[in-house]
Amino acid sequence: MKTLDALGDPTRRLLFDRIRQSPCSVNEMVSIVPISQSGVSQHLKILRDANLVQVEKRGRQRIYQLNPAGLLELQRYTESLWEDVLRAFGEEAERMVNGRKD
Repeated sequence: MKTLDALGDPTRRLLFDRIRQSPCSVNEMVSIVPISQSGVSQHLKILRDANLVQVEKRGRQRIYQLNPAGLLELQRYTESLWEDVLRAFGEEAERMVNGRKD
């Protein structure tokens, strides 16, 4: 899943968390990570390719903001994990109630 791969890098998670706070420019993000503007742009491209962020050109600046479509995909995935956990919990609870040891 591209979204999880993109968020697997600590620098990208930091940039993603900054964008979660409010839309911002590349220059604003350069100040929060110890890498060059070019490096930040490369990380942002990966986040864009994973549909987690989108960019809007405002004059000479590019403003990055969250992409709701990509976040929905991530939400669906994490919810499916919880469904698996709850199903396993329910099965174990049923085994305990019925006194079975499988």
